[in-house]
Amino acid sequence: MLDKVPQNSPPSLPEALLKLIAHRKQDLQETLSSDLKKLPDLSTLKDLDKAAVRIISAIHNNEKIGIYGDYDVDGTASCALFHHFFKMLGDKSPEIVLIQPSRFIEGYGLHLSSIEEAIQNNIKVLITVDCGITSIEAANYAHEKGLCLIITDHHRDAAPEMPNAFAVVNPNRRDEDLTSPLCALAGVGVAFAVCLKVKLLLEKENFPLPTLYPLLQFVALGTICDLAYLNPMNLKLVRHGLKQLGKTQYPGLAVFIKNDERKYPIPSEKLSFFIGPMINSKGRLDHAEMALNTLIADSDERARECVHYLEVANNDRKFIQGQVFESAKKQILSNREDNPGINVAFNPEWHEGVIGIVASKLVETFLIPAIVFTRAEEGKVKASARTAGELNLFDALNECSELFIKFGGHKAAAGLTMLEENLGAFTEKIKTVVKRMPEIMRTKSTSYDIELRAQDITPALVRSLDLLEPFGPGNERPIFCLRDLKVSNVDYLKEVHVRWNFESATAPQYKLKGISFNYLGKWGRIHPNDFLRPGKFAQQTATAYFTLGVNRFNGNEFIQLMVDKVE
Repeated sequence: MLDKVPQNSPPSLPEALLKLIAHRKQDLQETLSSDLKKLPDLSTLKDLDKAAVRIISAIHNNEKIGIYGDYDVDGTASCALFHHFFKMLGDKSPEIVLIQPSRFIEGYGLHLSSIEEAIQNNIKVLITVDCGITSIEAANYAHEKGLCLIITDHHRDAAPEMPNAFAVVNPNRRDEDLTSPLCALAGVGVAFAVCLKVKLLLEKENFPLPTLYPLLQFVALGTICDLAYLNPMNLKLVRHGLKQLGKTQYPGLAVFIKNDERKYPIPSEKLSFFIGPMINSKGRLDHAEMALNTLIADSDERARECVHYLEVANNDRKFIQGQVFESAKKQILSNREDNPGINVAFNPEWHEGVIGIVASKLVETFLIPAIVFTRAEEGKVKASARTAGELNLFDALNECSELFIKFGGHKAAAGLTMLEENLGAFTEKIKTVVKRMPEIMRTKSTSYDIELRAQDITPALVRSLDLLEPFGPGNERPIFCLRDLKVSNVDYLKEVHVRWNFESATAPQYKLKGISFNYLGKWGRIHPNDFLRPGKFAQQTATAYFTLGVNRFNGNEFIQLMVDKVE
């Protein structure tokens, strides 16, 4: 049954886009809105006033402030946001120290050693970004030593108690309204809320500051790359961040944008598939410092110098990731069970920095959740986990929490550390937990938004999809279905990618080009050759599931189907 087109729709929008919005049961005006005046009230976050007043006191008294952030994109973007905010104070800014732990030495979160180092460096106020909600021991130590600790975070408040900090600003703390739209804020969104509150209070003291609008570029970066849920609030914040990226004045962001890309709106996938992985690469292989140095660079020359190190690290990361992925896939295939529910893989030699990406690639390949373990130190293992379907991975793992030393995350992704001797018991228990959910809810299934005809695929439709940006959890890039296709030809690229040539069986004048990345070897895919050689598939028309994109080459633009599956 076709979805009804909304009444009183703007006549300039393609009918297919209107059907898409109707299918998703979204409000047309809200879906396309960028109105920042309709944001929920960020100032309602608990402890926000308290944190802002203390930061202002540090500004007036010229106390040294430390910003302590996680080593991923969200944490790095949050540190950069605070750095640029304090620069807006000019000569009124106190000394600011940016701190990030090493994934391989301190590990995730706030540590006793970090508190000790802050005290030795005469830091009076330590502000965490994108971490700290479960750092109970470190918070107690800071309190004992008289260090003012302000925690800003967005992760689930899963520890037995809240940290004993001066202020805890976290929309997901246990005593917040967990139905509030603010719960979707990424760590960088919480950091922005703190800076905005400081600005508003300073202005009441006749201390004017420039607009914080440019800082939304960092909010967009952290929100998209941390896979934060794109509710209407985050959609608006990210839209305004993306809007500025093409003409950004921050050298550390401009270095990632090519000149020819500035002619078009910067898509969210530029962040998720290019800028994000580049920033993450350093922290995955050694220390994230150079990624942060890139984002806070004060000149184009400095930004180019820093990004060179990220390019080298990213290439190394890709190579290591490829090796670990092939090894993990081989392990899963050799031990493949019927309906395993979740894939669990372990090798003590796998590189800790890439196991999260490998878990994601295993989900793409086998279409079920995945957990990838490696040895953290003698007697302990560390894992990254990624979900599939509607499975709330955090809740599933929480049922096994008695086996963990450390654990944190959210619905889509999580990390944990435990004794290696518990690995067997954990594997059995998590499989039991996951299998309690209906298979359709824990499987990445082939679904689509609406069905198109070949003649619906027009430049106007492709351009109109830009109005739905950004794409991510809660606002996924639309998946379309096209039936009655003939596969006229295929090409193979690097032995894993497929380039398709289709034509409509009912209207042969419509010819379409598509591409599938990493298609060969994916679970449940028909080999493209089967649509060409004599046999049952060649005698039938095919159905393609795809998203729509634009291939820009030598100044020309071509509509391209980004094909997920052909059957």
